Amino acid sequence: MKWKVKLAWFVFGIMLGLVGIIPVRIAIAFNQVPVPQAIFVLGGDGSRMEFAAQFWQSHRNLDIWVSDFDSQLNYNRPIFQRFGVPNSKLRFDGRATDTVTNFTTLVNKFADNKLQHLYLITSDYHMRRSRAIASIVLGSRGIVVTPVAVYSGGYQPESLKRALRDCGRSLLWLVTNRTGASFNPRIKETTSIYNLIIQVVNVRAFIYRSLFQI
Repeated sequence: MKWKVKLAWFVFGIMLGLVGIIPVRIAIAFNQVPVPQAIFVLGGDGSRMEFAAQFWQSHRNLDIWVSDFDSQLNYNRPIFQRFGVPNSKLRFDGRATDTVTNFTTLVNKFADNKLQHLYLITSDYHMRRSRAIASIVLGSRGIVVTPVAVYSGGYQPESLKRALRDCGRSLLWLVTNRTGASFNPRIKETTSIYNLIIQVVNVRAFIYRSLFQI
């Protein structure tokens, strides 16, 4: 049992280190790129697509990245076409299964495309949780977001409990490269202790890279 306790403290220490690095990387990104370079839309509601398409009319130089369930992508594209958004400006991704994976599935693509600042579009009731996840997942790669909320008609904001749960899952992803989707009642995902140990050991390299890039 002692090794499990030591492992838990080691993981906790790594998480604290990463959390300390993230605000610095966000501040640097915002200073380097004060104006957003792309539009990022979270799926789950067609009204978000309509809003994003209309928002694009005054930001025509920007690409629109959409993260949604794979089954919804065929419904999303016609919405943008109806508002005259050309296909060349659209980037669809259907790997997400929930809000956390909206971010974890695309963060590396954003980094590969040298995107450091994004407009984040989602419903107003969903924005608090989305921004919290973005701060951890995107912030760890030096990417900042400017929120643009879609009016939902008076829905109550999501609970703080859900936001904190997904913050925990995002931190887990930083350390293990797993989203912890088993915490989401709709999804089942298991992680073996062996893989956890391997990922924890390898995360040292990530910390060194983060410090070096700063």
